[in-house]
Amino acid sequence: MRLGSVFYGGKVRVVSPLDDDTFLDLDRAAELARYETDTFTNMQSVIDEGEYGIEQATHLLRRANKRAFINAADVIFLPPVTPVQYRDCLVFEDHLTNCLKAFGQDDPTPPQAWYDQPLYYKGNRMSFIGHEADVIWPDYAEHLDVELELAIIVGKQGKNIRPEEAHDYIFGYTILNDISARDAQMREMPGSLGPAKGKDFDTGNILGPWVLTPDEVDHPVGLNMELRVNGERWGGGNSRDMHHDFGAILAHISASETLYPGEVIGSGTVGTGCGLELDKRLSPGDTFELEIEKIGTLRNRIVKPG
Repeated sequence: MRLGSVFYGGKVRVVSPLDDDTFLDLDRAAELARYETDTFTNMQSVIDEGEYGIEQATHLLRRANKRAFINAADVIFLPPVTPVQYRDCLVFEDHLTNCLKAFGQDDPTPPQAWYDQPLYYKGNRMSFIGHEADVIWPDYAEHLDVELELAIIVGKQGKNIRPEEAHDYIFGYTILNDISARDAQMREMPGSLGPAKGKDFDTGNILGPWVLTPDEVDHPVGLNMELRVNGERWGGGNSRDMHHDFGAILAHISASETLYPGEVIGSGTVGTGCGLELDKRLSPGDTFELEIEKIGTLRNRIVKPG
């Protein structure tokens, strides 16, 4: 099952696509089915309901009351969820090696720490936009880049999670585009404190368009991923190439730290999933499409004011 968040009829609605043109409004469908529930008022409510929320959505999809249908052309996509916390990892070796070369490193071998444990940073959870929204070029940057990533949404509270338990803590999988200001990032890198303005600006993080529930895929996931800019294929790969899978990631992050429903954790960019690796860069007006098998295509345009 795929779930998304859209704005329609003056309110936020949780929907599931029946096909490319028609979505089921789950809150309206629940009302028509006489469910006494607020589960589908927003995605966080669905996440908080856990397995019960998914079961209700499944039943409503099976009935698919036509009075709850929405025309896809009439909605505005939102991020599936506003993360309660946002972390992004770096777990694809080809991506890291390619970027180290692009940054001028004489030896592009990843540091031993990268092999020993998942590395991550915490980003701006309030900067997320959804499918088809415009990315606004930040004033201080000249070199912007797109990044193709798989992300998970945490489904339940947990601490000291074992890798083999990971599947039980994943609400779903979605596409993450972690837009990067490469010139700002290069200025920051010598400080060895992680990305700041290289990543943090309004509209700089994108999620969507759908959340794929974990019953639809095996764990660890092996999904094909592709990046296109203005219709031209730039690169891509497969999520099976993650050096640390989401089980290892959840185990590491949750060590002596509680994770909460609604947190978003990105995989980091797949190999050849960004322009830096390919000696390409974005220009104002470019449209980029990030496609991940079974989830869909996340499409956005970048706009430079003035």
